[in-house]
Amino acid sequence: LLPSERTWLNQGISGETSAGLLKRLKALDITEPETIFVMIGINDLIRGVDDQTLLNNYREIVRDLRWVHPNTQIVVQSILPHSAEKASWEGRDRLRTIPNHRIRNLNRELEAIALAEGALYLNLHPLFTDEKGQLRSELSTDGLHLNDKGYLVWMSGIQLFSQIKLQP
Repeated sequence: LLPSERTWLNQGISGETSAGLLKRLKALDITEPETIFVMIGINDLIRGVDDQTLLNNYREIVRDLRWVHPNTQIVVQSILPHSAEKASWEGRDRLRTIPNHRIRNLNRELEAIALAEGALYLNLHPLFTDEKGQLRSELSTDGLHLNDKGYLVWMSGIQLFSQIKLQP
């Protein structure tokens, strides 16, 4: 679903945490990307990682990417909401302990990190929320993971952002 005018290298791993991503960033050192989109964090929260640790890891991820890829556009993406009590995901009890207002607060911190570290910030969160600030049910398979419609929304957000904010 990603725009065909770019070559995409998806490095997402199911269940990945910010600490795990930080450890494997070296794998990208030999690449010469025009843009790097980073989205990480919900698995940290599900595993009980505190906010400060998550934010520190995120800051280190962006700093490392900036140092290794000084001419690359780095885009920090917001953490997406979840469906709270409507979630059917197998780990929904853990998910319910993470209020969506906490995710919104973290996203504000991620925006500040992006700004401070010379990265861009893409706030996808509002595209996915319902009137209660939860993940819209029509965009998810289980209240956490996106379905086809959810990926279309994400792709549309990336395309619009790319057209407005990114250098060709």
